[in-house]
Amino acid sequence: MSSFRSEPILWIHVAGLATLPVFLFLCLLFLSVGKPLLPVWMELLLVATIGVVPLLWMQLHRPFYIFAILGVALKPENLTEQQRKILCLIYKNLSRVPAVLAAVLLLGVLWQIYQVAPLVANLASFLPQWRGMGLLLAALAFLASNLFLQIPVSVAQVLVTNDTEFAAIEPLPLEKIQQNFTILGVRVNQILPQLTVKVKTEE
Repeated sequence: MSSFRSEPILWIHVAGLATLPVFLFLCLLFLSVGKPLLPVWMELLLVATIGVVPLLWMQLHRPFYIFAILGVALKPENLTEQQRKILCLIYKNLSRVPAVLAAVLLLGVLWQIYQVAPLVANLASFLPQWRGMGLLLAALAFLASNLFLQIPVSVAQVLVTNDTEFAAIEPLPLEKIQQNFTILGVRVNQILPQLTVKVKTEE
């Protein structure tokens, strides 16, 4: 059996971290739209609440089902034993510390972005200068930022597991997958093409 670290979906989610700067820039852009209508703390609270609370709650209670990308999810019944072991490891190692630290880190980044936003207002001059719309779009961009940080943080905890520990893990039962994970997207039989290796034997 190949190493669990060769599972493509793990690396796809790690690579998703590269989109984090894009969504943070969009958050900055939308925060520069219009002039503040509310006190600073209220605007920050609005963006932070929408952008942090739903994902943090999900990761602490029913973590994201990682066998899903771009709005499609692999049916739990089609998972291999190794894939169900990966899910068991994610749930077993469910830790509040990395998830909370990731959220706190981005809240600090949000504060810095909010301070800089007025300086880049000219970049958003092509957008309607409706502050309410800007705050909503900024909150959604911040939500996406959190998503593309929280999931790689979760996956990283799998990748640092040693092979001996992984081998000792029991695959997560099918009913537990539905119960313990948040499955987002249309459920399909296959997401990525299966790579098969043909071994020729000499007679």
